Amino acid sequence: MKKNILLTTAFLIISVALFAKTQVIAHRGYWKQEGSARNSISSLRNAQAIGVYGSELDVHITADNRVVVCHDDSFQGHDINTSTYEQLKDLKLENGEVLPTLDAYLSQAQENTGTKLIIEIKYKKDTVLEKKTVKTVVELVRKYKMEQHIEYISFSMNVCKELVKLTRSIPIAYLGYTDFILSPKELKATGVSGLDYHFSLLLKNPEWIAEAKELGLTTNAWTVNDPAIMQKLIDLGVDFITTDEPVKALEIMAK
Repeated sequence: MKKNILLTTAFLIISVALFAKTQVIAHRGYWKQEGSARNSISSLRNAQAIGVYGSELDVHITADNRVVVCHDDSFQGHDINTSTYEQLKDLKLENGEVLPTLDAYLSQAQENTGTKLIIEIKYKKDTVLEKKTVKTVVELVRKYKMEQHIEYISFSMNVCKELVKLTRSIPIAYLGYTDFILSPKELKATGVSGLDYHFSLLLKNPEWIAEAKELGLTTNAWTVNDPAIMQKLIDLGVDFITTDEPVKALEIMAK
């Protein structure tokens, strides 16, 4: 009896894997849990625990070349790019965790490689700084031997092009909102592997999803928290949904 139940469960899991099209990415991790915070190690653990495809995070480089995880350019009054890691390392997130490094994220990711790290390298006006950040991040990922378990995204085409030069077979998606939007055909020419656009752009231009697929590009919509919009995007065949509500998204997928 127990063997039959296990076989049935395994069959259901395989069936979902075969037919599921849209995957879920937790925006800055699954932070809507007690004791967690955006871009924290606990938010990554939470994302791993619920089994989403990926956990998104934002990175910047310090003045002494340490890569830290933070959404904004500054943290608690400290500009990250001009501060040393020593000046930042004891600063706390809202849940009491210290400002995490990419090293800490990669180490945690090694414990459960079923959830990918979706690393956003932040846009900078200084292209030299962008290139240095890209090089440092790529080298760090290689150090941890995590190339098969991460993906890159960025609003900066300069960053994307640098990633294309320095990486092999690692997905790279261009982020878009209102400015500097490229069509799937234009994106394909840059060498990136996917588009990662605000959901409003994809709802306004649904033909881009089919066009991207024909060109071999992946499609991701961010940041989608409304279940009705999630369903619309699923119906359109989007590959990924990035959301602050990963559990709700998984429930919709399960239906």
